[in-house]
Amino acid sequence: MAGITGIGSGLDINNIVKAMVEAETAPKAAQLSRLEKTTTTKISALGSLKGALSNFQTTMKDLNKMSLFENRTAVSSNTSALTASASKTALSGSYSVAVQQLASSSKVATAALAKDFSADAAGTLTVSLGSDDESPVTVNVENGASLIEIRDALNAQLKDKGISANIVNNPSTKQPQLVLSAEATGDGKDISIVGAGGNLSDLNIDGASAPTIGVGGYLEKASNAKFTIDGLALESASNTIDDAIPDVSFTLKGKTEENKPLTVTVGQDNSGVKSQLQKFVDSYNELIKVTSELTGVTKVGDDKAPVVGGLVGDSTVRTLLSGMRNELTNASGVEGLQVLADLGITTQKDGTLKIDDEKLGKALESNFDAVAQFVAGDNGLMTRMDKRINGYVETGGVLEQRIKGYTETTTKIDTQREALIRRSGTIEARLFKQFNAMDALVSQLNNTSASLLQSLENLPGFVRKDK
Repeated sequence: MAGITGIGSGLDINNIVKAMVEAETAPKAAQLSRLEKTTTTKISALGSLKGALSNFQTTMKDLNKMSLFENRTAVSSNTSALTASASKTALSGSYSVAVQQLASSSKVATAALAKDFSADAAGTLTVSLGSDDESPVTVNVENGASLIEIRDALNAQLKDKGISANIVNNPSTKQPQLVLSAEATGDGKDISIVGAGGNLSDLNIDGASAPTIGVGGYLEKASNAKFTIDGLALESASNTIDDAIPDVSFTLKGKTEENKPLTVTVGQDNSGVKSQLQKFVDSYNELIKVTSELTGVTKVGDDKAPVVGGLVGDSTVRTLLSGMRNELTNASGVEGLQVLADLGITTQKDGTLKIDDEKLGKALESNFDAVAQFVAGDNGLMTRMDKRINGYVETGGVLEQRIKGYTETTTKIDTQREALIRRSGTIEARLFKQFNAMDALVSQLNNTSASLLQSLENLPGFVRKDK
């Protein structure tokens, strides 16, 4: 409706109409803006609360697994010599272990060869891993093959057998030697080579014998690991030992000092339970921090408005926290562990939890099964806590329904805002119509006045006082 207006009256009709429309619609527009801001804040706050509760619920589920309390650990007092692990069925106990020798693999070398050694006839090299090897590998060697080509042929065909070959040159004599290494450990796993054809017999190696002049032999002999458990002498072809103690695995890393055996202790996984309880406390404290921020009023300065949480005075949060705190303090009925404080976990003044590591450690050492019963299972603390919060976070739960309600409110706000825009247009059109009619009337009256004045001025003897 705006255009060239107020010509007849000289009034700024456009701005007058704009001011009148704003005066009539501003209160409603401000009300909708305030409601939109409040609603959006509520949605965001409820989303933050739901996220913190979901994280807390996940932590509780990890702690509510009875398998956590079935785990067993095997702890070595000297991990540089031995590491250990235990399955759930391992029996608790303490064992004295001494390591005299690690299992080793075979490393052999040919005798020193001619500086420019090459095969002077086609032939074969048969490689065995131990005297009772049922699947030796025969490697074909072409006439004129250099030592490097022989090495490469060995590596290509022996990789599946776990044997690798390389060449070592003596700087003083320039004579090369072919060196082979095996992965397999244990007595009788020595590498042997038998050459057939031409000078390939120069590459013969008896891996069970020490090298002599002109004959290859072992650099390192394959051998078993030798160790004792509680004084019993034992051997193993591998440094990884399973079931020497039922359901316990050892990995030998090095020898122990003479007369200084190490100790392997097999028992409940106290450290794993401790770690999960710490995660529970951390997650609960994070939830308390979130709820405090959402329900708190923080003063930020004398000349500034305080920061108000999105759920200040919200009964949902109060009810939720009250229910959770009741479960933390309710007696469990478990003999020796009635409340969470018996585990060394207590509530601080700000509502957060704190762990007394020493008290928790003693509870786990002296009453591990009771801790499991107190924390996990159908009647455990984690199950009871989960029931308290599940109604809030589940699909269709309290928080989802509230978020849905506020979302519907934002939709209604948009609808009302659209209606207000239409109403503004109607008011504007009406005012322009009224002011334009007035403007036309004023213009007409001005024209009549000017015409009348001109007629009077033309009358004989008429004198205007302003002239």
